[in-house]
Amino acid sequence: MGLTISFEKQWAFVTGGTRGIGKTLVEELAACEANIIFTGTGETSPAWLTKLQNQYPGQKIDYRQLDLAKETWIKALEEIIAQYPGISVCINNAGINIVSDIREVKPADLRRILEVNLTAPAIITSLLAKGMAEKKYGRIVNIASIFGVGSRAGRSSYSAAKSGLIGQTRAVALDLAKDNILVNAVCPGFVATDLTRRVLGEKGMAEVCGQIPLGRLAETNDIAPAVLFLASALNTYITGQTLIIDGGYLVA
Repeated sequence: MGLTISFEKQWAFVTGGTRGIGKTLVEELAACEANIIFTGTGETSPAWLTKLQNQYPGQKIDYRQLDLAKETWIKALEEIIAQYPGISVCINNAGINIVSDIREVKPADLRRILEVNLTAPAIITSLLAKGMAEKKYGRIVNIASIFGVGSRAGRSSYSAAKSGLIGQTRAVALDLAKDNILVNAVCPGFVATDLTRRVLGEKGMAEVCGQIPLGRLAETNDIAPAVLFLASALNTYITGQTLIIDGGYLVA
């Protein structure tokens, strides 16, 4: 029996879809025939979107500005749901990280990290799950982090948020199981993205590579296939789980 991931005639919602893991997820969802609404903080859509739309003219691929650190985003999401009521796949990917010793954490930074990484996924899931429950089908994947399982110095705020997201995933999976809505978390390790470069710097990235058994940072396309599987109809029985994709970093 051949197994092929397909999202034909399905609507997928992806936060933080303009770069890094989110961008790859949008591109791969499009290749799997999904209709997509994805978000980012920029006022204008990314330049590569037009190319993607031309490549898949039979699918709807829509960009919306949604800054999850601002109060106005909830109303904007409600408008999106009203326009696209058939969303059956949700990938809560947007995230921010500000490295700071606990003695120097700014309250405003802590609130922002929690808002984007933890509070927003809860609200998004709450709103989208209502439509999924009506259809008795839904797949939700929360992009957490290995720092929700382990941690490093300076990551207290980020670890708190990502640990919370993992716990939230488990509880929400129980809430929604009776409606055939499967909810899981994926925890990437160190991924070669702009965020990682900004946080670690080139020297720090080289040092981390030496601590990863596979000897390299992940690329975004190392993460995407697992996310797509959990978000697809091929996943029929996995819910409330946390999948770590880190090249063996935590085991070592």
